[in-house]
Amino acid sequence: MLLRSTLTALCACAFITAAAESHAQTGAKRPLRSIVVSPPGGPSDVQMRLFAPKMSEALGQTIVVDNRPSNNGVVGAELCARANTDGYTICVGNSGTHAINQTLYRKLPYDVVRDFQAIGLLGTTGLVVAIHPKLPANLQEFVAHGKKYAGKINIGIPGATGQFAGDALWKLLGISANNVNFRGSAPTEIALLAGEIDVALLTPLASMQHLKSGRMRALGISSVKRNALMPDLPTIMEQGVKGYVFEFWNGLFAPVGIAPALVKTLHQSMVHAANAPEVRERLIALGFTPGGEPPAQFAQFVKAEVEKFRRQIIESGVPLL
Repeated sequence: MLLRSTLTALCACAFITAAAESHAQTGAKRPLRSIVVSPPGGPSDVQMRLFAPKMSEALGQTIVVDNRPSNNGVVGAELCARANTDGYTICVGNSGTHAINQTLYRKLPYDVVRDFQAIGLLGTTGLVVAIHPKLPANLQEFVAHGKKYAGKINIGIPGATGQFAGDALWKLLGISANNVNFRGSAPTEIALLAGEIDVALLTPLASMQHLKSGRMRALGISSVKRNALMPDLPTIMEQGVKGYVFEFWNGLFAPVGIAPALVKTLHQSMVHAANAPEVRERLIALGFTPGGEPPAQFAQFVKAEVEKFRRQIIESGVPLL
């Protein structure tokens, strides 16, 4: 369920006071570290830095963003899972690190459900199938091009969601392509602009500006519906690729074992940030649908996502890592 657009001033004041008291009781005084599994400039990083000031306001303590990029975000996620449970470490996980990786990797150094405490969903978005301008921007023409140059199309992989969504799409389209792994969205975006790769599945945040300038073109978007910021860009499914729907999401997590009072306080600070007009409006302007579900509901969402992608990965025959 989406958050209400605003909180009344009275409720906001009451919440901030309660949050401060809760953190005082648990002794949280030093800065809180938020691990981001991608480099600066990516969707996870941008969202966390958007939320951090208002969350800090509610918590009464500074939040320091700690970027730990790696292939598919595994390093940062493991670091979060192994962190102390004193409430000073949280992380931004996503549909790749906290759903797809669970099945995509034969031997993952963390368990998505067992090793993390879900705090709340930050936002969701579809993925734009972005291509270099030298390639045809019509899906049917692109497929013909891909079959003509089988094995010569280079696909930029920013993370697990992009990899699996891409692998599934190429299989449905009958295209043989080469995956080129990058440590996050920002370096993938740069490589596509430079022509080092041909295609990448990127969020509207990473692609919108370049689509407008003509430095990238788009074949479609992976969501169920068109994105309000790109109303003229059709979904992949409406172009005849039946059942093709993939959405990227980000959420806050903590190591399992964190005190329930801190989980509640952290979620309340996230809600406080998401309800701030400047945060909510910016989030929507970046192409995200705001989340905000409580921890128990978000945990069930994550479990459902793990099972959904498990079925899809097995059925698609995508090679495991």
